Amino acid sequence: MNTVPFESWDGAEAIFTFADKPGVVMLLLLGSVVVTFGTIVIAAMHEKHAYSNHK
Repeated sequence: MNTVPFESWDGAEAIFTFADKPGVVMLLLLGSVVVTFGTIVIAAMHEKHAYSNHK
């Protein structure tokens, strides 16, 4: 069963949303780094607080 609606990949194109805007790519990268680092810091603070109550 062939469910592909076309016969070949000739003429296929790719669309890169922000390929020509390095500032947007850097902003997205910076945002993801901030979110990742923030998650790690908040998790560490939570763990420190959670384990300090068990002593």
